[in-house]
Amino acid sequence: MHRDPKLTESRTNAALMARRRAALPTGLGQTYEVFAERAENAEVWDVEGKRYIDFAGGIAVLNTGHRHPKIVEAVKAQLDKVHHTCFQVLAYEPYVELAEKLIAKTPGDFAKKAFFLSTGAEAVENAIKVARAATKRQAVIAFGGGFHGRTLLGMALTGKVAPYKAGFGPFPAEIYHAEFPNPLHGISEADALRSIEHIFKYDVEAERVAAIILEPVQGEGGFYVASPSFAQALRALCDKHGIVMIADEVQTGAGRTGTWLACEQWGVAPDMVTMAKSMAGGFPISAVIGRADLMDKPLPGGLGGTYAGNPLACAAALAVLEVFDEEKLLDRSKAVGEKLTAGLKALATKHTSIQDVRGLGAMVAIELFKNGDHAQPDADLTKRVCMDAIGRGLVLLSCGVYANVIRILVPLTATDEQLDEGLALLGESMAACGA
Repeated sequence: MHRDPKLTESRTNAALMARRRAALPTGLGQTYEVFAERAENAEVWDVEGKRYIDFAGGIAVLNTGHRHPKIVEAVKAQLDKVHHTCFQVLAYEPYVELAEKLIAKTPGDFAKKAFFLSTGAEAVENAIKVARAATKRQAVIAFGGGFHGRTLLGMALTGKVAPYKAGFGPFPAEIYHAEFPNPLHGISEADALRSIEHIFKYDVEAERVAAIILEPVQGEGGFYVASPSFAQALRALCDKHGIVMIADEVQTGAGRTGTWLACEQWGVAPDMVTMAKSMAGGFPISAVIGRADLMDKPLPGGLGGTYAGNPLACAAALAVLEVFDEEKLLDRSKAVGEKLTAGLKALATKHTSIQDVRGLGAMVAIELFKNGDHAQPDADLTKRVCMDAIGRGLVLLSCGVYANVIRILVPLTATDEQLDEGLALLGESMAACGA
């Protein structure tokens, strides 16, 4: 293939951004005006040759790092066999093998089945479809601050208006939002459970609720953790009313929190789990895994998709499972989390704006406030720190209902030296921004 000489000459970040703005819609956001040229493990180089430490991990997609050799080799091998048939037309073994292995790794002392889609939003929507088909009910309860995708149903379930829901309504009906436990902002577990009872009292009777869906750790919402006690209370509530409990593990799954699934730490099992992001190391695939009696309720043809469970993505996901076993990445996830937490707590002693360091495993965040006042979330400082950091060669992500949280989703395969370098750069940015 021959590249237009004019295009070759214009391959700077600024020139590519100009082309991007001319060709792509404004609504397709981009956090930084940087174009990646190549990447390896926890490092990225842009088109101008500048190196970055990647603390974003493609938004929790690269737990096994950029271009892990075993995953690359598995995809190349599958490409030499078959790269698409549509599983619903002509099946292939990697799909079945992957389902078997994920079922074995999912908590719950009951028979399970699994199927695959292409995106996290698709997995969430299909989990709701299964719950509705199984219960013959329509209503769904989600949580404030939760994020479940950008499709219409995903947006309806998402508990954050800007930027995800603004201007896109009306949304599907029969979706209700309870409060998520957040002691830092004055919401106790008792308050959150009471808000569900209020929904039953004021909005919809429990007997019409098909499912309650929650993230074990809220992703876009700010890395707030659902404790085992809260999950156990939800489990009892769902059992009492015949409601399907769904754990949305799109961001928490595939080892990010120190266990393969975060819900393994609850002491109770959800009825269904959704996965995506890191389960295939960057290749597009998602999963719904759940109780067999529920999963068998939709009629033949009611589930699936043209690209769902693509052979290349299945091969990548199987390789990810092997990498986790061979490199003991669950242990590494815990070690990375401990190192990040210690480093961030050390920063908090120097910067009063950091009023909380929290997370689960290697899913860690800091929350920033003006003058250390919990009544004044500092979204402006958060943005300035992230922008300063990218200039220093560190890729960060912000999140949170108040946009004042910096989250870290570095590959679990990052070296200790890379973690130390990233933490040092973050410290420099905090100091430079007067935090």
